[in-house]
Amino acid sequence: MNLETATYIVESIDGDYANLKRTDIESDDLKLVARALLPAETVEGSKLKYEMMQYEIMD
Repeated sequence: MNLETATYIVESIDGDYANLKRTDIESDDLKLVARALLPAETVEGSKLKYEMMQYEIMD
């Protein structure tokens, strides 16, 4: 089971997918994620936390 915690910022949204940039480690890679896996209120610039195989919006 993946118990990793990571933080991301939504760089862009393209149709049914979002490009996420990891912010808790140094990385230039973008992660392509299906919008269906993200909270419904996710927009470009949203800060997300990934934990326990789920994404949630951070304040």
